[in-house]
Amino acid sequence: MKSLLRYILPVAVGCLSLNASAQKKVDNTPSVNVFLGTGGHGHTYPGAAVPFGMVQLSPDTRLEGWDGCSGYHYTDSLVYGFSHTHLSGTGIADYCDILFMPTTGDPQWLNTEYRSPFKKKNESGQPGYYKTRLDKYNIGVELTATTRVGVHRYSYPSTQQANILIDLKHRDNVIESWVEMISNHEVRGFRRSRSWARDQYVYFYAKFNRPFKSYSIALNDKPQEGKSKVEGKNVKMILVFDNPGEVISKVGISSVSADGALKNLDTEVPDFDFKKVQKAAHDQWVNELAKIQVEGGAPPVPQSVQNMQNAYNGYNPYGGYNANPNQRVKPVFIDYGKIKRSIFYTALYHSMLAPNIYNDVDGQYRGMDQKVHTANGFNYYTIFSLWDTYRAEHPLLSLIDKKRTLDFIKTFLAMYDDGGLLPIWPVGSSETYCMVGNHSIPVIVDAYAKGIRDFNTDKALRAMKAAVNRDQFGLDSYRRNGVVLADDEHESVSKTLEYAYDDWCIAQFAKMLGKQQDYVEYIQRAQYWKNQYNNQNGFMQARVNGGWYLPFEPTEVNNNYTEGNAWQYAFLVPHDEETLMAKMGGKEKFEAKLDELFTTTSKLSGREQADITGLIGQYAHGNEPSHHMAYLYNFTDDPSKTQLYLSKIMKEEYKDGPDGLAGNEDCGQMSAWYVMSALGIYNVAPGQQQYNIGLPQFDKAVISLENGKKFTITNTAVSQNNFYLQGMNLNKKPYNKLYLDYDDVNKGGEFEYLAGRLPNRLFMQELEKPTSKITDNLIVSNPYFINGARTFKDKTTVEITSGNEGAKLYYTLDGSTPTTSSTLFTAPISVNATTTIKAIAVKDDKSSMVNSGTFTKTKGDVKLTLINKYLPNYPAEGQDALIDGLHGSTNWRLGNWQGYQGKDLVAILDLGEVKQVKQVSLNTLQDSRSWIVFPKYVQYQVSDDGKTYRDVVKVETKTDIKDENISIQNFVGQLNTKARYIRLIAKQYGPLPDWHESKGSPSYIFADEIVVE
Repeated sequence: MKSLLRYILPVAVGCLSLNASAQKKVDNTPSVNVFLGTGGHGHTYPGAAVPFGMVQLSPDTRLEGWDGCSGYHYTDSLVYGFSHTHLSGTGIADYCDILFMPTTGDPQWLNTEYRSPFKKKNESGQPGYYKTRLDKYNIGVELTATTRVGVHRYSYPSTQQANILIDLKHRDNVIESWVEMISNHEVRGFRRSRSWARDQYVYFYAKFNRPFKSYSIALNDKPQEGKSKVEGKNVKMILVFDNPGEVISKVGISSVSADGALKNLDTEVPDFDFKKVQKAAHDQWVNELAKIQVEGGAPPVPQSVQNMQNAYNGYNPYGGYNANPNQRVKPVFIDYGKIKRSIFYTALYHSMLAPNIYNDVDGQYRGMDQKVHTANGFNYYTIFSLWDTYRAEHPLLSLIDKKRTLDFIKTFLAMYDDGGLLPIWPVGSSETYCMVGNHSIPVIVDAYAKGIRDFNTDKALRAMKAAVNRDQFGLDSYRRNGVVLADDEHESVSKTLEYAYDDWCIAQFAKMLGKQQDYVEYIQRAQYWKNQYNNQNGFMQARVNGGWYLPFEPTEVNNNYTEGNAWQYAFLVPHDEETLMAKMGGKEKFEAKLDELFTTTSKLSGREQADITGLIGQYAHGNEPSHHMAYLYNFTDDPSKTQLYLSKIMKEEYKDGPDGLAGNEDCGQMSAWYVMSALGIYNVAPGQQQYNIGLPQFDKAVISLENGKKFTITNTAVSQNNFYLQGMNLNKKPYNKLYLDYDDVNKGGEFEYLAGRLPNRLFMQELEKPTSKITDNLIVSNPYFINGARTFKDKTTVEITSGNEGAKLYYTLDGSTPTTSSTLFTAPISVNATTTIKAIAVKDDKSSMVNSGTFTKTKGDVKLTLINKYLPNYPAEGQDALIDGLHGSTNWRLGNWQGYQGKDLVAILDLGEVKQVKQVSLNTLQDSRSWIVFPKYVQYQVSDDGKTYRDVVKVETKTDIKDENISIQNFVGQLNTKARYIRLIAKQYGPLPDWHESKGSPSYIFADEIVVE
């Protein structure tokens, strides 16, 4: 509550009038809290940047750990320096390039020595500006920026030894670097590093308003006397000034060359006028934040708060003040409207920090092929967190920043030209392939659907098709089977659903271009989500061996889903929700499933996943797959629940403070969701022109469009805390749809949202609902197997069923492809030998794709006993997984590997009787970056009675833990002896070594098969 009491203004005081002159935009920068999201797990940074700038000049207070991804965390009290690039709210660390740190006294080269404490009371910031004080040195630090230049102003105490340290080793693994003294006012340098981006180039050129009297360059923290240029992997430089008072340094950066950095510097900051640069940065933010102007939005102070405050001040509501009149204090009211406006404008600010311009002022940039190219007539960008941002960030920018959106698309196509692939998650000039899907596709299609069309559409379609038709990340399994099989690829459920949505986007693009053949192909592929849907339990469930992944628990977080579980992917069919609704049994059951999502008391189970936060039931607002779900009530008979849950999410998951975000900011998505939702409009399926109507959060919001029009959204009842929809007017006429078309918004006008305290279900049931349904070129979904055990010792029974009512099922047992001439399934199939069953479903002369499963008979003469239990998260096929004949691949996430941690793998094999044994082998896997390490050794022992064992052979590992290649090693022990019992002991590596990023954590052993010969 203390953070709220700083707003000592009357209730419902609005922001400045929206009727200000057109020549002077309202300044919304005071409403931005640059520290919002810097605490908790928001992973934002507070430093200086201009909209979408190449430079993000910010303090670095944390060098490692998940909550250090941006280089800063609000709870920290030590600062290492100020670097020029930062990621906004990502879940993986990188950037923080070219660290500058002002110091005094004798030069120190180690960051543990040159770092300084700082106090929060001395720290402040606003868009384009940051300020702090270094307590160790009594140095005041101010930062500002242009697009490609960071400007520092350091205020030193009186000293003959005022220093600026430039640390090129900071944070990342440096591949190569150099620094060079040009004159006593200028230095330049280069750093090539590897982290999340596997190969990142940053050049810099720095100029100083005062001459430095001396300098020193260190290699591996040892000064290199007399050298003006030093190269290596650990290069640092210290510049020494003689009692300078104030030093201004301006630093241009470039991915291309030091000359490019110099050109950027001289073009954007030709002098050393810090205030001028700061004002220019401020003015840019004024212009950008003025694109949406909101006012009001304050409900009354709750009566309980009024009573508390009034009683404290001695106020009797029926008789005035009871206290001495000289001691009367006016009641303190909290301006909740101001708080909401701060959350809103901070969200809009965060939505404009990324993507980042990547080309120099002359248009040159480093492409995805690591070669230098030139962007002609557009700006080239990087940092596209597309799995996140396609959902709300890019639809927001398609509405208010069409020019920049067009540049994004031209960037995508340039990336396709340079690297052969549309971007997935590019960092610098590296494709990280992070997250799932190919979501530059919906960004392009959504923009085109909204009139952004000045790009090569034929090339765009070719690039889209190339992206989804490559053999990578399960796309081959998806095309071949109509679903990504968990046998073939991890996170298979999420990938199928995201791929299906991408295919729907391609279909819409092809349709708009008049490409009918492409439309038919991709609209059919867009329905492949149906093959992931288990109609028996109503969840999207992984497909394994022709059946469903078992055991199944919808709350379980496992490798079948991307940062989520079955609940959080239950409704991820934004393009075909009405078909999903029908499969669930109609509107009532769909609504009941949504109700359970939001109200269940079931907790997360399975693997710990830090990204799953902001839980309301199993709805996870802190992660993106849930973001459209509250709007799905608009498709049911009770849309009032959309308003109910939107109100709950916006009140509970967004706050005006460092811990103000429910999860990672994710380069603007978390904030863009709030911006769109607070306006009351949201694209459930970007690529479609419909905005679902939600819950406007302000008395008045005006969107200034680039065509000169304005679209105004009003909801005066929000000030009375009323949020249930009672009526709507569009341009003063009654409106009866639960959605607005893009054209309604783009041509300008006024939308009035009329709200009340109670739901008006009768009114809302009469409204026209949004659409989300594929109606043509419908497919028959694949059949699936049930009951049959994947491995068995004697026999198993397999049944075939289908989610297609009235479909006939045909199958084969000889490995051939089934047709309508194959055996018709009428009764369970008994299997007593290793058999591959293939099946199809046929309805209305349409056939599904082939479903296939192999049921393997295992040897029944060996009994396995595990002395130490395997990890429940990595069970493979369970107790007998190590002798079931199934072998894992280098993709351990598929689940065929059994995991052990903290204890050795100790197994005893009972052969039933004393037998001659030639050899025994244990198959294991190593992925040291994932903590999975080959055993130090495997010791084989034998016994005749199961009590007394003798050592036979010890097999050492052949691969060092430093080998980061994912590989398989078979520990073969030559026994050549008789025995009934064989005991093997696979020795854990133990705690990870000091050089490992997770040093000290216990390693895993992953094993998949023991073979006795």
